[in-house]
Amino acid sequence: MKALSRITVILSLLSMASLPSYGGDNDSISVVMEPDSTGGEKPGFVYLINSDVLRFDKLKNPDAQILTGNVVFRHDSMYMYCDSALFYKEANSFEAYHNVRAEQGDTLFMYGDSLFYDGNTRLLRVRDNVRLENRSMVLLTDSLNYDRNIGIGWFFDGGTLLDEESTLISEYGQFETETKLATFIEGVTLESPDYNLTSDTLHYNTDLHKAFIVSPTTIVSDDNIIHTTRGTFLSDSRDAVLLDRSVVEQNDGGSRMTGDSILYTESKGSVYGYGNVVINDYSDKIDVLGDYACYFQDIDSAVVTGNALLIEYSAGDSLYIHADTFRLVTFYNEAGDTVLNRHVRAFNRVKAYRNDVQMVADSAQFCTADSTLTLFRDPILWSDNQQILGEKIVFYLNDSTVEHAEVIGQALYIQDNDSLHYNQITGREMYAWFKDGEIDKTDVKGNVLAIFYPVDDADSSMIGMNTLEGSHLTIHFRHRNVESIVVHGRSSGVMYPMSKLEEKKMYLDNFNWFDRLRPLSRSDVYYWRAKRVNEQLKQTINKTVPLPTLSIKEGE
Repeated sequence: MKALSRITVILSLLSMASLPSYGGDNDSISVVMEPDSTGGEKPGFVYLINSDVLRFDKLKNPDAQILTGNVVFRHDSMYMYCDSALFYKEANSFEAYHNVRAEQGDTLFMYGDSLFYDGNTRLLRVRDNVRLENRSMVLLTDSLNYDRNIGIGWFFDGGTLLDEESTLISEYGQFETETKLATFIEGVTLESPDYNLTSDTLHYNTDLHKAFIVSPTTIVSDDNIIHTTRGTFLSDSRDAVLLDRSVVEQNDGGSRMTGDSILYTESKGSVYGYGNVVINDYSDKIDVLGDYACYFQDIDSAVVTGNALLIEYSAGDSLYIHADTFRLVTFYNEAGDTVLNRHVRAFNRVKAYRNDVQMVADSAQFCTADSTLTLFRDPILWSDNQQILGEKIVFYLNDSTVEHAEVIGQALYIQDNDSLHYNQITGREMYAWFKDGEIDKTDVKGNVLAIFYPVDDADSSMIGMNTLEGSHLTIHFRHRNVESIVVHGRSSGVMYPMSKLEEKKMYLDNFNWFDRLRPLSRSDVYYWRAKRVNEQLKQTINKTVPLPTLSIKEGE
């Protein structure tokens, strides 16, 4: 007990005198610090736990104890280790060098080449080859400050954060040990084998593997490229909630979706867009707009609804089509690597406008394999002063130009000559061919009725009114006027001079000029005007011949 007291006195005198070291072994003291005899401890003080050698150099470091060999400090619950240190006891701080390590509990570890710790401010400054470990997270940098009061570390000379899923790199950043939330600024890159994220500022939760996007950000994967300025991104599943007018586009540049907000679900292979959604299909030269859209990557298909509008721009003039809902469907070969066909389907109240053509129908479908546009249920088409309608109309297109059309069921062709006299042809089926965007020839089959007004070549005046009835007619046009009619089979007809026309004979029974339903502009496609009750087509019923049956007598 007396020997222990003597050593304590000697150490105190050495500390007070700050005797210089002469470099010899006799000038060094091996020391292990013990708690005082009362077992008490001054809160907030940095304690030297161990040092193989303790010495002083009054000339170079008059305020420091020079420690070498297995140096250990403790401050509260944190232990700090190094090979050598300068201990400023009065300032309650120290500088540590070589094999520096700091530990707090079993979750926080810091390593570096040098460390300065201020026990009063509880601030650590670790430099060169710094490594911070917090559970499954590792932070690598050359300059790290760590504030124990708030549990936040920050770097300012470039850093890399590693977790189980990804690698995050930036110039500046900070990490909160309690919330596991990291903030990265300037030149931010989040990398994994499946994607690469670049941004200017990013918040990242290492426990949830969740990135919080707060600045312009790009995420590139094998399939898609995401552009956004605000949202969240899960690095393990690659699911994302994207806000503020974000964009998801295919990596090959074939299509893209833009929306006020987008729910990107990589795990399910789907993308949902909300608010002013735009889908651009560059391969088929189609844009689809709506309030809501969903895209399914696995089957390369999409649905758009809510003020839905499709714009087809393969020709010089764009075609605007409005419907309640659009569905884009892709068909692949058995191997799944070649697109065989794409369908664009429009449901309910289809209305279309282009300068040279306008259409309405209950539903429609465009097929890329044969470039056909099919209008279903009460379709009507207008082009200049011409109107075509039936139960179903099929258009065969070439670069958005109609080359051939088929009208199936209750076909009716009308040409307005002067808002009083109309050329009219009706039949069960009608087949029309177009040349340079104008009707060139028409075949009409089945219960054909026609009313037309021949024109005098000299002054283009109407000569009279011809009526014709037959089973098959071929009509040739020139500059959209009837040039000649070829009758196949038996037919009958009457020619009326203009002075002898009776109004009741000037119109076919199914005549109706639906000009009030016609879209007047591309914005007018949003406003639906329905047929009146007395304007509906009569439904065609295809009857089948009943098969003969044999009665079986009872008992046989």
